[in-house]
Amino acid sequence: MKITKIETFLVKPRWLFLKMYTDEGIVGLGEPILEGRALTCQTAVKELEPWLIGEDPTRIVHLWQSMYKHAFYRGGPLLTSALSGIEQALWDCYGKYMGVPVYKLLGGPTRDKIRIYGTANGDTPESAAQSVREAVAQGFNCLKTGIGRKGHGRIIESPEYTERAVEIFAAMREAAGPTVDLAIDFHGAVSPQNAKRLVRALEPYHPMFIEEPVQCQNVDVLADIAHSTSIPIATGERLYTKWGFREVLEKRAASILQPDLSHAGGILETRLIAGMAEAYYAGIAPHCPLGPIALAACLQLDATIPNFLAQEGGRITGEGYIKTPFKQEGGYLPLPTGPGLGIELDEEALADKIGHDWQNPKAYAEDGSAIDW
Repeated sequence: MKITKIETFLVKPRWLFLKMYTDEGIVGLGEPILEGRALTCQTAVKELEPWLIGEDPTRIVHLWQSMYKHAFYRGGPLLTSALSGIEQALWDCYGKYMGVPVYKLLGGPTRDKIRIYGTANGDTPESAAQSVREAVAQGFNCLKTGIGRKGHGRIIESPEYTERAVEIFAAMREAAGPTVDLAIDFHGAVSPQNAKRLVRALEPYHPMFIEEPVQCQNVDVLADIAHSTSIPIATGERLYTKWGFREVLEKRAASILQPDLSHAGGILETRLIAGMAEAYYAGIAPHCPLGPIALAACLQLDATIPNFLAQEGGRITGEGYIKTPFKQEGGYLPLPTGPGLGIELDEEALADKIGHDWQNPKAYAEDGSAIDW
């Protein structure tokens, strides 16, 4: 089997899908996207194409190393995102060629269903609590919320700032009850001085984890916060490759890692990151705010790693994009059974979602919102 062509196409609302064609008639799928930089990712994929054409797609490690190491500049969010989407398509080709899901090529499943978490938000205790009740009614037993978009501007905020954030989270915990896991994301937007106070004030409400209490690059401060609280600290959506996660693990700056399979290097690279994390007794909760191909790749990894915690992506159904949409039941997705990534694109439904005017910065979705290519 040889790779004959690589094709990328923009898909509403803001995604970039990849097709990898082979001389065996097998087509592999990937999602090589960096949010808001789809056109640039498309160009980066094109630059990597010469390393792929005529090659055997089952030589995944060889091709990954060739693409990663061929240039003087390597890594980072853009190049690694392009590489990640290509790598997903390589695995999809391999799995389809062998007639098995990707997770069977990675050692087989360690679970028979995949826990997925939803989201809940609100600007007041009442609206936040109602959001939790609605998500739980949909079947989710694990939710993540944000710290809110207001504030964060001052290095040291007033007591009212902390009290308001805690009041909202406390209302969400009361609505969720003791059996629903509830995590909170600071988005790296809080100053270290405020973050430490917030983390301590939230401890009585037993967050599942606190994500990015400070910027992920601030590893020493992240470690200081992690060592001063009983709440698990999470980070990783803006880290790339095994090398990007090494310092976090060595300094015990987080006990939950959140690599994104469309940014961190793809399926196998994230499998290696999960192995590193396991040696430090850390869990894996993959990041995925993207499209259905990205989530399908995540599910293949989730199935096979022993230190899997929960998968982001509760909002992603793939309806209108893939032939068999994702459907959670009781907060879980079933183990994929199809070959490769286990999905097929719904080409007919996709026809009106593919972007044609790639250079138009004022492209709009059907609801009137601007499309962030």
